Amino acid sequence: MRKFTITAIAVMALAITGVASAALVPGVFDPDHTGCPTATYSSPWLHLAKNCATTTNAAAGADITGVTGTFTSASFTLASTTQCQGGSPRFDIVTTVKTYFLGCNNVIPVVNADGTATYTFTAATIAAGGNQVEVPTGTITSADVLIDVQGTADLRDITLNDVKQVPVPVVKGNANQCKHGGWKTFTNPHFKNQGQCVKHMNALKNQAKHALKHG
Repeated sequence: MRKFTITAIAVMALAITGVASAALVPGVFDPDHTGCPTATYSSPWLHLAKNCATTTNAAAGADITGVTGTFTSASFTLASTTQCQGGSPRFDIVTTVKTYFLGCNNVIPVVNADGTATYTFTAATIAAGGNQVEVPTGTITSADVLIDVQGTADLRDITLNDVKQVPVPVVKGNANQCKHGGWKTFTNPHFKNQGQCVKHMNALKNQAKHALKHG
């Protein structure tokens, strides 16, 4: 599994620990610092891009947090079937047995009325697709969704074990950073005093909680 470096979600940055369960954490795998992969979220779309050659050791995706139990199903909807390039995008499902790769080309998509395409991974759909990959067995230890070929992919309605996964906007910083004169160091936004800084940070924290609750 590729662990992704956290990148921005909407207007708030993912930078706080304790991300709740059943959530996506968009990011990039870019050990050589090429800058070519990007992962951003603008509801309802997770936009993944790899703007360099497929052979480049880089990927864009999102870790899936709070996963427990054994694998039963996974799915995502692409903006178009043309965004399925080889085995990307795909799920990487890591279990106590091994790592399983579930690529968009391993199942037959359902093309929706709006032109989007839904890819569902179950024992039945994998069999219908020709059993190109194994159905994951064992207890899930981690999971992600990613692209590692040159191109872009716009995904929505990402699910794992029938649980919808959505990015959680989390604030960069917290109220504690406002104390002991810390409020003076902020420039965007700028605060007039510590109280204003604390109020702003708490408001962002509440927005993040609301986003998680209402998905």
